Amino acid sequence: MSVMRNKQFFMDKQSISQDLVDHIKQLILDGELNMGDRIVETRVAKDLGISQTPVREAIRQLCGEGILIVVPNKGPMVRTFDQKDVYEIYSLRAVTEGMAIRLATLNASEEDIDSLKQFYEEMKRKEEDPAVDSLLSDSLHIHQTIMRLSNHSRLIQTYDSISFQISMVNRILGRESTKRKEVEQHQELVEALASRNPEHAEKTMRRHIYRSYGEYVQLQEGVIEHDEQAWF
Repeated sequence: MSVMRNKQFFMDKQSISQDLVDHIKQLILDGELNMGDRIVETRVAKDLGISQTPVREAIRQLCGEGILIVVPNKGPMVRTFDQKDVYEIYSLRAVTEGMAIRLATLNASEEDIDSLKQFYEEMKRKEEDPAVDSLLSDSLHIHQTIMRLSNHSRLIQTYDSISFQISMVNRILGRESTKRKEVEQHQELVEALASRNPEHAEKTMRRHIYRSYGEYVQLQEGVIEHDEQAWF
């Protein structure tokens, strides 16, 4: 496992286990921990100057979230997603985000929609800014905003439960992404929300996510095993 940073941060906090959960997640997003990497409890505890108890608690939570998996004779490891895992993540995402944008077209105020339009216009300006390396965080903001505008607390909870798994897959896709691609592909979501047409918006979102699923499968040199018709 990569060397842990910010040792003092953990020593100064009371919620050590949760801080450690967040820290491991960030290491995964930063690419310092990759799918299949081992997490050695004793090494983590030694590096941070803490006992193994909060490390075990953090690992238990991450296993519960489907981020780590305990492998016999190897211990905890960052989970590796096979094609079935990726299909399940993306298809569930299509359902939850499809429903979210359907509800958002009905629940969002004109001010909400105008705010998202303004955000998107700023995103387009960033495309021309050489100081901005990536627009992945802007794309994520659009998805999260649409989810929030659904005003459906249980739907949001369901989305949150798989959000980090989505981020793990997106990290791989993000290596191949460009600013132009992020701008082009997210225009359709802003326009679909502004259309106030629930059916159109939901289909647009599902197609948007299906396209990402297809790109991931192709990137891994796999074959799409599930008919597109099942997504709509």
